[in-house]
Amino acid sequence: MTEQPKPEQVSDPLRQVLDWPVPHAAAAVLSRAGVLAEVGDTSMRFPLASVTKPLAALAALVAVEEGAIELDRPVLEYAPDRLGEELAAELGSMTLRHLLAHASGLAPDRRRRGADVGVRRIYSNVGYDLVGELVADATGIAFDDYLHEAVFSPLRMRTAVLEGSPAFACTASVADLEILIGELLTPGGLLHADTLADARSVQFPGILGVLPGYGGQRPNDWGLGFEIRGLKDPHWTSPRNSPATYGHFGRSGTMFWIDPQAGLGLVALADKGFGPWAIKAWPRLSEAVLDSYS
Repeated sequence: MTEQPKPEQVSDPLRQVLDWPVPHAAAAVLSRAGVLAEVGDTSMRFPLASVTKPLAALAALVAVEEGAIELDRPVLEYAPDRLGEELAAELGSMTLRHLLAHASGLAPDRRRRGADVGVRRIYSNVGYDLVGELVADATGIAFDDYLHEAVFSPLRMRTAVLEGSPAFACTASVADLEILIGELLTPGGLLHADTLADARSVQFPGILGVLPGYGGQRPNDWGLGFEIRGLKDPHWTSPRNSPATYGHFGRSGTMFWIDPQAGLGLVALADKGFGPWAIKAWPRLSEAVLDSYS
């Protein structure tokens, strides 16, 4: 049996986190063997902002595997009242897959049409609110409770909690996200391998869109809940991250990625809003991690 590596107190690449211009920060690096290094209070809970979305997507995919809801059935067929008459006429072919991949055609923050279904990547918070409503309707369980039962509890993410929108209202610790990243690097049964492969694969390839904070991307690749790096430039990961890298960042100062080619995952949580500091710090940290551990 291979001995599990013990996390370092503060590794050289993570040391830079101590110099970030933020009140508090914590971070960790993982491989398929486990946690390689940590810095900061990994038990401290941070508002995740949009890092909530991949957690919500995983819960929705559990509901799909349980047969409660279908990934490719038009929303209009089983939840017409959730769209309303005008949206039903404009976006009637929208599916759960479209919603999870930001290809539904819904506008960012209002439940109205922003584009045709499947032709443009519109980063939509209201789309994820609709995901929560659809899963709650299908399961008969409030979405915050379902997320806990489907994801947090089986993974033993002990401090993670959703208190509001499935788009941005989760709080969690680095320790929680270490468990999540470990599950994604070395799946332990939360989801079937084919479902996970689908989630981290580009959905509706080639479509364009805006990556919040980084401008228009051609294409703007996205999986089911996960942003996929692809060839995006500029980007919040390092240019050294492989195109298959997937993860998410949040405007509260949070991010995580998994690079399947390098076999590494990185999570960094802070309590200062996304801005120039993060645009500079996150790629630099990502590059240092890849230099040190891959």
